[in-house]
Amino acid sequence: MFTGLIREVANVKSFVGSTLTIKAKHKAKLGDSIAINGACLTVVSLSHDGFSVELSPESQKLLAIENYKGEVHIEPAMMMGDRFEGHVVQGHVDTIGTIEDIKNNGNSYDVYIKLPKKFMAYIVPKGSITIDGVSLTVNDVFAESFRLTIIPHTMRETLFKNYKKGHRVNIETDMFARYVAHIISHQKSTSLTWDEVDSISARY
Repeated sequence: MFTGLIREVANVKSFVGSTLTIKAKHKAKLGDSIAINGACLTVVSLSHDGFSVELSPESQKLLAIENYKGEVHIEPAMMMGDRFEGHVVQGHVDTIGTIEDIKNNGNSYDVYIKLPKKFMAYIVPKGSITIDGVSLTVNDVFAESFRLTIIPHTMRETLFKNYKKGHRVNIETDMFARYVAHIISHQKSTSLTWDEVDSISARY
């Protein structure tokens, strides 16, 4: 489990076949789970300045794999007793979104992201979402996109500072919204409203 708070912006040394090798300050151990751009991956080997993880063909198919070069977000899995700060993140990427626009408001940035329509049911106004491993709050939800507001600190300290229109990102929707939508869909034919999903999610 993760929190969606990026612990380090690390560097990709190589990505050959299924092996991704990372240069990082974080001292990993064999078998550790580490979220890289939001995807939970397992450490399979160590080096003096980092570690390597393996990406299955399924992972490579589901992720915005073109971003696994240059700099990447990393977050080690939580340990028992760690302070919980972001939101519950599994490291299971649901889909890929595309940045439609970034607007500089002076003291914040509005980021508009489009994603496949079937995943919009899991995007809840004022709910949580993970973008390339970063825990963020959804402000507005539209038919096939949503809006985030990012403070200057987050923009400066994450890879969001490099993102442009058309950039693809890994998206993990809110776990509770997914669970609630799945349960309700098997109990009744009517769709959940945003208020119903938000109310149920808030109880957990």
